[in-house]
Amino acid sequence: MLVNAKEMLDKALAGHYAVPQFNINNLEWTKSILLACEEAKSPVILGVSEGAGKYMTGFKTVAAMVKAMDESLGITVPVALHLDHGTYEGSKACIEAGFTSIMFDGSHYDIAENVEKTKELVKIAHDKGISIEAEVGGIGGVEDGVASDGEKADPAECKMIAELGVDFLAAGIGNIHGVYPADWKGLDFDVLAAIKDQIGELPLVLHGGSGIPEDQIKKAISLGVSKINVNTELQLVFAAATRTYVEAGKDKEGKGYDPRKLLKPGTDAIIAECKNKIAIFGSGNKA
Repeated sequence: MLVNAKEMLDKALAGHYAVPQFNINNLEWTKSILLACEEAKSPVILGVSEGAGKYMTGFKTVAAMVKAMDESLGITVPVALHLDHGTYEGSKACIEAGFTSIMFDGSHYDIAENVEKTKELVKIAHDKGISIEAEVGGIGGVEDGVASDGEKADPAECKMIAELGVDFLAAGIGNIHGVYPADWKGLDFDVLAAIKDQIGELPLVLHGGSGIPEDQIKKAISLGVSKINVNTELQLVFAAATRTYVEAGKDKEGKGYDPRKLLKPGTDAIIAECKNKIAIFGSGNKA
């Protein structure tokens, strides 16, 4: 069932677990994630970047697909359809398209402009019953062609954004998008603890959840992280399983080239990886 993300994340904060945000890229991705979360009885947030939304022919198409698939598959767990790293214009477009949650990423603006734009979008979203995530600091790496050095968030600025009434907050603590390099220094838990001291009982979001060691994931959850974003790992396992299938010549056997067969190893791998993350995040049987 499609809902906004506020209640599921408030429950996660109180219950000391994290709800997964799995980003979707097409119909197969969406179906695999929904089936995995239904089987594990985990709430889930389906993340859609603006680039992925454009690839899927627009936000209205994405919203219609997710709504129909949720009903057709008989999904009983809470599902939020969420804009990931949205622009000001993209956030408004997703609200109109039927998304149930948005993220406005104003982290590249100075704090005054981030506050101004976030404040406006909080009112628009809440008037329509839509949850909203904001960001302070930078998430390192590249997302949809936008690069960031991964600036760590200022706890005082986090407090300013939190006081605007956002439902959850993303804050840079040394996390990055994409594959983590061998010399990555790890999450900065001192910054995370300082942010939590400033924002109180507001769920925190950890972007770049692919590749962070399990012990750091669990420590972050203990310090107030209630939503963890995963995209890269699903892409990697999908690609690896598909490559194995093709290199083994399975696409040449019978009608192995049929996309329903060609894509099955990859979609099975997505399901398995989703279940793995759900187990680590502790969100299974929390729906």
